[in-house]
Amino acid sequence: MTDLLMPRTCLVCGRQLGVREEHLCIWCAADLPLTYYWETPHNPMADQFNALLERQRADGETMPYVFTAALLFYHHENPYKQIPKALKYGGNLAAGRFFAGQLGRYMAAAVHFADIDLVVPVPLHWYRKWTRGYNQAEVLAAELARELGARLGADVLRRVRRTRTQTRLDADARLKNVAGVFQVRRLPAAARHILLLDDTFTTGATLATCYQALRAALGPGPRISVATLSVVQD
Repeated sequence: MTDLLMPRTCLVCGRQLGVREEHLCIWCAADLPLTYYWETPHNPMADQFNALLERQRADGETMPYVFTAALLFYHHENPYKQIPKALKYGGNLAAGRFFAGQLGRYMAAAVHFADIDLVVPVPLHWYRKWTRGYNQAEVLAAELARELGARLGADVLRRVRRTRTQTRLDADARLKNVAGVFQVRRLPAAARHILLLDDTFTTGATLATCYQALRAALGPGPRISVATLSVVQD
């Protein structure tokens, strides 16, 4: 009855959804550009992120290899980009939870992610969160934490100043833009494996800055992994 009054449509193609379809029609769901990065500790996203950390590494500092995962590929010419956009700009929190849950189930089945006990979302500046009404990374993190049986650490990190949008910046400019932006507000108690979460992985600059803040505060003890809803594919 609800579908008759307010028809639901596919996020990707716009086709009206059937009763058993959620957010995607069966055709678009069948072609979902999954990365399968959760299946292997070494993948292109992880290699790119670890190379970025290596550039920031101090002489003599040892750094563990960081595991990463993303649900789907993001390409500017691919209509599947509407999935992360629907959450970030369209306020479609239900879609965000749905796809985060899917990623969480995949990650929970992977040995190298199965022991995650804390999920930390990348924070928004308070003003941006106030104008948008929510933090998209926190929406994803809450659902992912539920699927992984982990705690949600939404108050672990804070963004101490606003930054200009990263959309048109290259990798080096992105790093400069977010330098010193994130601080640890509350040290997580007894966390052994932390998952740092954002909505989209482009160059990894924002996540790398958050990673460094966590690592500086927590020392070498806990493992820190990274996950996003999507990863940009050139």
